[in-house]
Amino acid sequence: APRESWSWREGDFSKATKSLERKPVSIERTKGSEILFGIAPCSLALSQSRRDLFRLFLKESSGSRRLVMSELVLQATARRVPVHHVKRRELDALCRGQVHQGVCLEATPLGFKSLEEAEKPNLGDEESLNRQLIWLVLEQIQDPMNLGALLRSAYFLGVDRVVTSRRNSCPLTPTVSKASSGAMEVFDVYSTDDLRSFLKAKTAEGWEVVGTVSTSEDVENVPVISCLEFQWNKPVIIVIGSEGDGLSLETQLLCHRMLMVPPGRALHPGIESLNVSVATGILLHSICSQKLRHSN
Repeated sequence: APRESWSWREGDFSKATKSLERKPVSIERTKGSEILFGIAPCSLALSQSRRDLFRLFLKESSGSRRLVMSELVLQATARRVPVHHVKRRELDALCRGQVHQGVCLEATPLGFKSLEEAEKPNLGDEESLNRQLIWLVLEQIQDPMNLGALLRSAYFLGVDRVVTSRRNSCPLTPTVSKASSGAMEVFDVYSTDDLRSFLKAKTAEGWEVVGTVSTSEDVENVPVISCLEFQWNKPVIIVIGSEGDGLSLETQLLCHRMLMVPPGRALHPGIESLNVSVATGILLHSICSQKLRHSN
């Protein structure tokens, strides 16, 4: 009996010790900073001059990523950013358990740019109207993973501008940067408080405003066509709606046409649509491939 009692106490002590070992070490943050995480976001943030950078945190034993970590140290040194080698649990605590790949970067947040900054080039003149310009407009995208994926696709496929509605939309967070694989660090994102006035103004300048839907049914007398049928002959704005409700009725009524992705089979009820970022990637590729063909 005494041995059993001691064994229990010893096990209890061992658990308590492990609990203490697992407790993350607190790292005091610079006021007004946020923690970027992941190799691509941190590397691209270090290579740009869009953020103020405070500290780079790297996992102590980087193993197979030693070369990548060395490059990050060189980037940080060039920007005069202090480098701290810390334990994994400290990185986990810094980014609240997100997948950090052994890298965190303390920096100032990125914000949206104003549309006034986007409008500096006169895009309404005759020369611009002859160019194949494409802007992606996002109405109330709220999921940071979706926003990041949308920015990654837009950057990759050659979208000229991304504009988001400020109200009920996801801000530019570290999660968005990670989901964009760092595209957010190099690609400006603009916002507007009055999406409908913006769309009306672009229409007056000669742009075509194209909405997106998941079915082929006409929306309030706005024709719906397959993205494969779309012919790009003037500057175009592609408007994407929120994850749950899609485009608002007010925005739909400002669209000249609506695009849909045609399904490849008869669909079961409940799985009749695509994730918003996947659908947008398909739509953008279908349209932007025309840009590539015309430039060759």
